[in-house]
Amino acid sequence: MQKLLYIVSLSIVMASCAGIKNTQAQAPVQAPVIAPPPAPAPAKPAAFVSWDKKFIELGKVKRGEKRSMFFEFTNTSGQDIQIDIVDACACTTTEFPRGVIAPGAKGRIEAIFDSTEKDAAERIGINVVFKNMDEKGNPRIEVVEYNFDLQL
Repeated sequence: MQKLLYIVSLSIVMASCAGIKNTQAQAPVQAPVIAPPPAPAPAKPAAFVSWDKKFIELGKVKRGEKRSMFFEFTNTSGQDIQIDIVDACACTTTEFPRGVIAPGAKGRIEAIFDSTEKDAAERIGINVVFKNMDEKGNPRIEVVEYNFDLQL
């Protein structure tokens, strides 16, 4: 009987505990912190000049042969531009516009490659240095290239 009384008492205590509400203050639920989206990358400035091509593959060239080519560009800078120097290997002679090139106008670098002194295939760079400066005060430089496969 004692056992029965113990079980009944325990049941009553448990039933009464189930009916009691928790009166402790609960911490408010915080919304997750969402970081602001990253700032958009600064717009890439428009190209200073745009080239019809920046690379020419001459293919097979016999030693002693001369090859002519040209690289045409458009002034996309929005300002007058002028070429200061065009620099290339001794095997390459160049001609370029000496005057001012207005915005939207075209210019042309003409080059003649002479393979007489060459012993192997090579990739040749032509540096076009403008009188115009970049935002850091350095001259603007564009590089165009050509490649040849020397046939001895």
